[in-house]
Amino acid sequence: MQKTVFITGATSGFGKAMAILFAQNGYNCIITGRRNHKLEALKTSLEMDYNVQILPLCFDVMNRDAVNHSINNLPEEWRNIDVLINNAGLALGRDYFEDANMDDWETMIDTNIKGLLYVSKAVAPLMIQRQSGYIINIGSIAGKEVYEKGNVYCATKAAVDALSQSMRIDLLRHNIRVTGIHPGAADTEFSNVRFKGDSDTAKSVYAGIEPLIAENIAEIVYYCTTLPPHVCINDLVVTCSQQANSFYMNRK
Repeated sequence: MQKTVFITGATSGFGKAMAILFAQNGYNCIITGRRNHKLEALKTSLEMDYNVQILPLCFDVMNRDAVNHSINNLPEEWRNIDVLINNAGLALGRDYFEDANMDDWETMIDTNIKGLLYVSKAVAPLMIQRQSGYIINIGSIAGKEVYEKGNVYCATKAAVDALSQSMRIDLLRHNIRVTGIHPGAADTEFSNVRFKGDSDTAKSVYAGIEPLIAENIAEIVYYCTTLPPHVCINDLVVTCSQQANSFYMNRK
């Protein structure tokens, strides 16, 4: 029987790379995002290339009603979700605390924390019913070590870390595994979004290093799901070889 993976934020970056890799390995995929044309294009290419079924769901994880409506109304054949990957997330701005934009703060909180909660709360009952499932939360090294001008972004990713730990405890009795994966510097759309289209500033983040790419994280996520059912990697911090932590990089 084919397995099913549910991936949020699947229109680009880590999420798109995960969708491609899971489809390559025979998973049917529920892909979500805010850009319907990108979801539909990904659906077409994955179904054509890998002979799997793809269900695109266009919603913003910040919208609780939209999340609940989409997941509560899944067709019966899509309700057996084996893996949930909470990938949707973003950083907006990199400013000193007193200079930061509060709208940016609220968007990060609503996406990175509330969005993860809304999706997990809606999917968890489907896994509990089967007494089986795997939830993977994509955090950040920023949730492990706070850095200058990171303030609320770091706080939201620290919350992802704490939620991964608490979900692992609370869902233990239902045979649901929970893994937190925390990438360091990775070259995706992330920096362009953070710096609101300022591509020069976005590129400067990776000057002198060979950063992670989306496929690296996708491969790690997929590897976790290939382990025997009695094995759970609880927590992983992943950086490129030129990055030691949030502060130290060996730039060439």
